[in-house]
Amino acid sequence: MGDPYILMLVALAALAILDLVVGVSNDAVNFLNSAIGSKAIPVKKIMIIASVGVFFGAVTSSGMMEVARKGIFNPNMFMFDEIMYIFMAVMITDILLLDIFNSLGMPTSTTVSIVFELLGASVAIALIKISGNDHSVSEIWNYINHETATDIILGIVLSVLVAFTVGAIVQYFSRLIYSFEFEKRPVYINALFGGFAITSITYFIIIKGLKGTPFYGGISSIIEGNTAAIIVGSFAIFSLLSYSLIKFFKVNILVAIIAVGTFSLAMAFSGNDLVNFIGVPIAALNSYEAWQASGLDANQFSMGVLANKVPSNTWLLLLAGLIMVITLWTSKKARAVIETGINLSRQGDGQEKFQPNNLSRIVVRAAMFANQGFNFILPTKTQGYINSKFEKPIIKLPKDKTYELPAFDLVRAAVNLIMASVLISIATSMKLPLSTTYVTFMVAMGTSLADRAWGRESAVYRVAGVFNVIGGWFLTAIIAFTAAGLVAYFISWHVAMVPVMLLLVIGMLVRSSLKYTQKAKEEKKQIFAERAELISINGVIEESSSHISEVANRVNKLYSNVVNDLANHDLNKLRKTDKHVTRLNDEIDNLKDGVFYFIKSLDDSSVQASRFYILILGYLQDVAQSISFISRATYKHVNNNHKNLKKGQLADLKEIANELSRLLERISVAFDKQSLDDLANILAEKRSLLKNVANSIEKQVERIRTTETSPKNTTLYFSLLLETQDLISAIISLLETYEDFYISSKSIDV
Repeated sequence: MGDPYILMLVALAALAILDLVVGVSNDAVNFLNSAIGSKAIPVKKIMIIASVGVFFGAVTSSGMMEVARKGIFNPNMFMFDEIMYIFMAVMITDILLLDIFNSLGMPTSTTVSIVFELLGASVAIALIKISGNDHSVSEIWNYINHETATDIILGIVLSVLVAFTVGAIVQYFSRLIYSFEFEKRPVYINALFGGFAITSITYFIIIKGLKGTPFYGGISSIIEGNTAAIIVGSFAIFSLLSYSLIKFFKVNILVAIIAVGTFSLAMAFSGNDLVNFIGVPIAALNSYEAWQASGLDANQFSMGVLANKVPSNTWLLLLAGLIMVITLWTSKKARAVIETGINLSRQGDGQEKFQPNNLSRIVVRAAMFANQGFNFILPTKTQGYINSKFEKPIIKLPKDKTYELPAFDLVRAAVNLIMASVLISIATSMKLPLSTTYVTFMVAMGTSLADRAWGRESAVYRVAGVFNVIGGWFLTAIIAFTAAGLVAYFISWHVAMVPVMLLLVIGMLVRSSLKYTQKAKEEKKQIFAERAELISINGVIEESSSHISEVANRVNKLYSNVVNDLANHDLNKLRKTDKHVTRLNDEIDNLKDGVFYFIKSLDDSSVQASRFYILILGYLQDVAQSISFISRATYKHVNNNHKNLKKGQLADLKEIANELSRLLERISVAFDKQSLDDLANILAEKRSLLKNVANSIEKQVERIRTTETSPKNTTLYFSLLLETQDLISAIISLLETYEDFYISSKSIDV
């Protein structure tokens, strides 16, 4: 009888490890963004500090484990077998959901996912029980701990508003106090700020965080009833300590705050979110031990025992902390999620990850209108004083060192860490599974808004990014609830569905990993790259050569694929080819969007090369647009089930495709190997290719006069030939421009 449940426990243990890995990959963004974005501390030291914080947080997380046992459902209404079905469904769904978000590089909430998975799975099992007993659906409220669940959900939703508002307000006044020239502030300001920051972190993390753990008993008598004295005393001590460090040891107190804040936020994350990863498996283990001791059948043993407080195993918590730390150091997906958070909160412009939408445009216009209203109300002198505090200093760095600039400064990084730590710790001390992702992300967005990081050039993109992330959070809740309910239903249908579901998880994780690896390789091959060094004329030649070689190689394959797939009337292959064409166009558009940053990175002797580079990108865009038109016209023709081209037409197209392929291959090799003296010979081949296209047009005119009966075929055929002619012309113009520039650059070198 116990064998299937032992296997389920083993599976839950394995799933817990997987959940720790995928969960930390997503949640690392919560406590690493500020330190990494500000570049206050070397990355390795940041990782060491965060790792220690995660270990401490794991030990203090035992009080939160109650949520998985009784926070969402009433355990006394379920039997042991039903509880195990719920727990299996939750873990399977959680891993798949978090892995999807990691692959997309989007931060989501592990707290929201676990809460709604527990809710969805328990509702599904409760509905099965109700329908089996012919009871009313209204009895569902007897099964669900709806009051606690509602409090948790409301707390999570409110955390978004509170975190954003508090972050914006604190950052605004911090900037008024510090300005961007914080190095020039008096020592006492830095000391008081350090005292406030470290006192906040110490009280809420070290003291409140220990409550509910075995370590709290020894110090509870000292803490309880002395809150005000502890806070005032700590503020005085830490202010004096900060003053001494600044005055006598020349320590930058903001860097120290960021280090302590990173530790505290990592600790708060681990203490609050560990329940999301291992709370369910530990609850399952407690359930199994209670059932084994009862001697009853699995479908006869009520799980009211879960309502009792059960101390957590400290060694299990430390093991979980170790897995989290290892993941922190090794996960590539964690880096992608971190980049999203830093990208949305960075100071200044750059390549934007998200595209604007109507909602973001409306919000930005409304904000601009509101700002005009405030400017109308505030006196001119007050506006001038406030604006002076937000003036960013001009940092003179060599062009090849501009990439070293941080995404934001130390003041904002410190505020991010302090406010997020305090808010999360308050929730932890109240035993509320507050979403650390929501809090840290929204605090960062609030501080970036207050800090005027979202300018006219970037606001519409940043707001769109925030809406995308928040939309993903709501999607998390809906998917988690629905998916967990479905998985619970399938498992309850027959216990044999458990191994089937586990195989599905393994298969999807392997597939996700392979796709992510492939995506990472493709991104490395992408023709767009941010510059981190000065570009000379030779650099322009190398840069543009790599672009031309890559485009020629891809257009060669795409054109040949279109002609072959048209001959076979293969709609699926044409659809795939069209996706590759779209990707090529997007990459060239990205290159054109990056022209500003490319020109900025040119050294002073190579500025004249900017016109050449712009022309080259224009010709590459013409080539890409031509192959795009050819692909879409062909796909539309086949998708509409029109007649295939005649043998003579296909033969002419294949001959053109073969000749064009030879030309593009020579171009790709020449630019790849930088053998640019061969350009004149390549250009000589253009005449025969253009003549071939012209002859094909004349043949089709003759066919129309004699044998052609299909107007659709004629339209497609002429479209392909004329667009091929434009494609060749763009290639010729590109080569001629390149040859002229190459010859002139050689003469300059001589």
